[in-house]
Amino acid sequence: MANILVVDDEHGIRELLSEILNDEGHTVELAENAAQARAARLRERPDLVLLDIWMPDTDGVTLLKEWASTGALTMPVIMMSGHATIDTAVEATKIGALAFLEKPVTLQKLLKAVEQGLTRGAVRKAAPSPVEYSALPEPIAVDSLAVVSLVETGPQAHQDFELDKPLREARDEFEKAYFEYHLVKENGSMTRVAERTGLERTHLYRKLKQLGVDLSRGKRNNV
Repeated sequence: MANILVVDDEHGIRELLSEILNDEGHTVELAENAAQARAARLRERPDLVLLDIWMPDTDGVTLLKEWASTGALTMPVIMMSGHATIDTAVEATKIGALAFLEKPVTLQKLLKAVEQGLTRGAVRKAAPSPVEYSALPEPIAVDSLAVVSLVETGPQAHQDFELDKPLREARDEFEKAYFEYHLVKENGSMTRVAERTGLERTHLYRKLKQLGVDLSRGKRNNV
């Protein structure tokens, strides 16, 4: 299990995230501002950081820039905010954040982001030579505001998205690519795609039709 640093100025959020992550077997360090986060990062050497954007002393993006510029961004960082814009999310991923979670953070999204972050961190640690985390390519998109790329293993694993367009259009493009990927991966089985994506079959059919997804795609590719 991992050592995770949670940085958020809201006591309730810190305690909730700590409880969830502790239940998953992780060790959790808490910080309510940038000063405490700096000290905890030096003291604990966390495997992953969950970093709030809006904090009273130094905001999360500024702290992320500081870590990146001083060579301290050696661990995956997942940004969190309930008020951030697309520009803020994109800026954070360009600096070196792994992903962005929009508050209120759901349990499923939190655990998925943590799992992906720790996997990515393990890959970095296994590299033949030390490298700043910000130097690694392809940030993982976890939430709709941070759709930069989708990184997976399997068919049609890599898809770039154009961010210079309205949010609805960008989200539709991501969702279409997401469902097409799972259709191919599950050989066109709607039952398995529904299970994989967490949608009921009726809602899934409606969603695929709305997005213009070719339902024969998976079978045709015979994956």
